[in-house]
Amino acid sequence: MSKLTILIPVYNEEKTIIEILNRIKEADIGEVDKEIIIIDDGSIDQTSYLVEKFIKENESILDIKFIKQEKNMGKGAAIQKGIKEATGDYIIIQDADLEYDPNEYKNLLEPILLGKADVVYGSRFVGSKPHRVLLFWHYLGNKFLTFLCNLFANLNLTDMETCYKLFKADILKSINLKEKRFGFEPEVTIKISRIPNIRIYEIGISYYGRTHKEGKKINWKDGLKAIFCILKYGLSKKN
Repeated sequence: MSKLTILIPVYNEEKTIIEILNRIKEADIGEVDKEIIIIDDGSIDQTSYLVEKFIKENESILDIKFIKQEKNMGKGAAIQKGIKEATGDYIIIQDADLEYDPNEYKNLLEPILLGKADVVYGSRFVGSKPHRVLLFWHYLGNKFLTFLCNLFANLNLTDMETCYKLFKADILKSINLKEKRFGFEPEVTIKISRIPNIRIYEIGISYYGRTHKEGKKINWKDGLKAIFCILKYGLSKKN
């Protein structure tokens, strides 16, 4: 039986971590096993305590691993650590903030299980599923970053910045990722686009977005960093 590794980078997510873990536990992904890897990126709240408590209560029924970074190193660094530890046939990124629904793993897996895709992106901007209406400038910034990334990657994605990116594990593990923070999204997108004969699919997903007041961490500075990363890896000949 094949296995899906779910990578969960967390930083100060005490309000939502248990709920997202329960949602992942309950999610039906068909004839595919789950491996959960949680990477705590130096949280200073109760996140680690809650995760350890959850593991003790569920380790007999879940394949779950907990990794602690000694200090805050960034989302990209946490993901890179998780990729190295992953043993699944497929890998998906899952934020801990409840913006994305684990019940949609099955839909994201479908093109890969059918032998059609190597990578599947979950787009917040296509399909008929519910999407929270948020700030215009945040939306415009996202569309601009996606456009710019598409320009260098020669793709027609609608949502490069989506959290839900599902990869065949061997493909993701073959990429030399360097970005330690939010530059992971454009870096991995540009680098996978350069793999010969790569098959990238996109599927509409729901999105229950948070505002900054509700705990969203990304800001305009991260947008500028993403532009820098797109130019850096888009203009580079190295993968």
